[in-house]
Amino acid sequence: MTDAMISGAAISGAPAAGTQTISPAQEGDTSAVSARAAAAGATRIYVCVTCRGGKPLDLAPVPGEVLAAATARAAEGTGIAVRPVRCLANCNRGLSAAVRRDGAWTYVFGDLDPAGGAAALVAGAKLFAGATDGLMPWRGRPDVLKRGLVARTPPFETTGDGR
Repeated sequence: MTDAMISGAAISGAPAAGTQTISPAQEGDTSAVSARAAAAGATRIYVCVTCRGGKPLDLAPVPGEVLAAATARAAEGTGIAVRPVRCLANCNRGLSAAVRRDGAWTYVFGDLDPAGGAAALVAGAKLFAGATDGLMPWRGRPDVLKRGLVARTPPFETTGDGR
């Protein structure tokens, strides 16, 4: 699947330039959440398009491609970038996707399904985009992302022992 096949969502996902300070009075304002997300950089969902979810190798369309296309449709107009990738090496728990944001932890999820996985990934990415601490909040996270969490990895910029 090519980027051109996943249309509608923000495919490029270039990080937003600049930062914006949010006052305590703006905390409950949804525009403040959007400003925090822009300040934190673009949130991206990487969907494994080679995942077969235990299905036969000759199955077409490939379940991972179906999930990627559904995720791109679900992300339309949200500012969340969706990118297809080949193999997240999570074959025992595929369908798989990763959610990342510059300066924040990256989350890898498995056991996703094409029907409900797309909406859950976008909901989780929106929650993550508004997080000020670089962590995807547990409260409010879709259940499929709670059960399907495979790993979280520290930001690329992490130094020291991570405590």
